[in-house]
Amino acid sequence: MTDHFTPVMRALVAATLLLATGTLMLAAVNAARATGALAIGACGAYGQAFDFRDTEDARRSALANCSGRDCRIVTVVKHGCAALAVDFVSGCGAHGWGTAAQLGRAQNVALKDCYREGGKECVIRTFFCDAKG
Repeated sequence: MTDHFTPVMRALVAATLLLATGTLMLAAVNAARATGALAIGACGAYGQAFDFRDTEDARRSALANCSGRDCRIVTVVKHGCAALAVDFVSGCGAHGWGTAAQLGRAQNVALKDCYREGGKECVIRTFFCDAKG
């Protein structure tokens, strides 16, 4: 049987296979590390964690990163986004948070929630998206 592949073609096939394998491995890692958490506290304090393997680790990290007082977990996200909005006029006043599959939707939910709570000039304080898998 005759080998019709040139050395250059063999190298291209090998590079393509290597790239495909790396992409699959990266997707598996992202899928395994796809949990996040959002903690909020008094006066706009927050802590966030994302791309964790399990919920408890994400929760612990978010609480540890929350620099204010009375911090609590408000949501855990798996393969999605979260956002926190606070009232720009009074940082210790109204706030809202939201989650969704897309960042824009999570931010919209957070802003609406902030205004519903009495905010006058709500702004996004923080946001994150976790690995989509």
